[in-house]
Amino acid sequence: MDEAPDDAIPSRPTRPRVAITYCTQCQWLLRAAWMAQELLSTFRDDLGEVALRPATGGAFAITFEGETIWERVRDGGFPDVKTLKQRVRDRLDPGRDLGHVDRAAHRS
Repeated sequence: MDEAPDDAIPSRPTRPRVAITYCTQCQWLLRAAWMAQELLSTFRDDLGEVALRPATGGAFAITFEGETIWERVRDGGFPDVKTLKQRVRDRLDPGRDLGHVDRAAHRS
């Protein structure tokens, strides 16, 4: 059976990559996967990839195109999903309205 060559796939502009590094010893996979799902649901047509990267030693960090946008120790714990979505949006499309996420931020 002949397989289609890789160049048969239509090319698309490169979309940004988010990576979530999580500690396997701390069992933070579910937290990382939930955050990945939230980002993929919110930015479904705008992100090229959300990668889960296992690590050890209490690591939990989120990068956008290699830039650290959250680091557990530096930022004092884990991000709430609202903050995470805003940080991704601010790099991806700063003028984009996140609807209820932004309205909740303005009330506080």
